[in-house]
Amino acid sequence: MPLEAGLLEILACPACHAPLKEQEANEQETELICTGKDCGLAYPVRDGIPVLLVDEARRPA
Repeated sequence: MPLEAGLLEILACPACHAPLKEQEANEQETELICTGKDCGLAYPVRDGIPVLLVDEARRPA
C-alpha cells in the first residue's frame, strides 16, 4: 500500500533529517529509505504506518 504523497513530503529520517523515499522491499512490504549521503537507513512500513524508529531500521548493506 503506497503512502500518500503529502505524507511522504513531510517525513524525514529521524537519524539525519534527510528526506525519505518509498521503496518496495518485496511483494507485500514497503520501506522508507533515507536519501542522506552517509545514512541510508531503511525504515519499515507496517500496515500502512511508517515505523520511524532508528532501532527498527535496517542498516544499509
